[in-house]
Amino acid sequence: MSTKLSTGAKKTEIIAIANQKGGVGKTTTTINLATALAAAGRKVLLIDMDPQGNASTGLGLERDKRDNSIYEIIMGELTLAEAVVPSMVPGLSLVPSTVDLVGAELELVNDSQRTYRLRKALQDPIIDEFDYVLIDCPPSLSLLTLNSLAAAGSVIVPLQCEFFALEGLSLLLRTIETVKANFNPSLIMEGVVLTMYDGRNNLSSQVANDVRSYLGQKVFKTVIPRNVRVSEAPSHGKPVLLYDYKCTGSQAYIRLAQELLRRKTTKAA
Repeated sequence: MSTKLSTGAKKTEIIAIANQKGGVGKTTTTINLATALAAAGRKVLLIDMDPQGNASTGLGLERDKRDNSIYEIIMGELTLAEAVVPSMVPGLSLVPSTVDLVGAELELVNDSQRTYRLRKALQDPIIDEFDYVLIDCPPSLSLLTLNSLAAAGSVIVPLQCEFFALEGLSLLLRTIETVKANFNPSLIMEGVVLTMYDGRNNLSSQVANDVRSYLGQKVFKTVIPRNVRVSEAPSHGKPVLLYDYKCTGSQAYIRLAQELLRRKTTKAA
């Protein structure tokens, strides 16, 4: 089954945002790339697959307002359509996460199809309403991450410009190859996004050069800078594009969305 899903004529791009290492800007990238794609006129669905639920919080959805969540979908208690809620961003919808999701792995231990729960849920006809589905994966190589990779057409990897970046990237690339071999042959690496880049820091420049040497064109040209406004925005329950549109972080995510759209247009041509 193709993971560029369609129940009709329209194709929906499903992209997992993944890195098993925490603190690399994964959720921040998911929220703000989704917002920038919506600002560019695309219909976007963000699926929060992280039990921490930070993507849901970062889009302003309070924890006590998450009546239906991805947990109920994974457990087969709800359809995808029943859990989709609008966000504060026009054109961006959300399937929230709750702490209940922590128990899903144990509850599904005897299900031979447990890796495909999300893929099955994404066959819901509501998918046709969206141009892009972005999945915020947990910072681990868990069943939830495997579900996300099994359901996705491609993966974007946020990578912090720090000393051990390449080491962690190698592990994730091996995981992606394992998923391709066993669960999802059509999965591709969409690209690596360099995050928390500090141009004043020689280490940032060295890591960026090393990653580009290692992966070449798979690394997005757009680099996300270390920016205090990006760090502040989640505490206000807003994407940085709504918190401070003119800051360097917002402008970087807008460029990243445009670069992704250009890549997709080139591939489709």
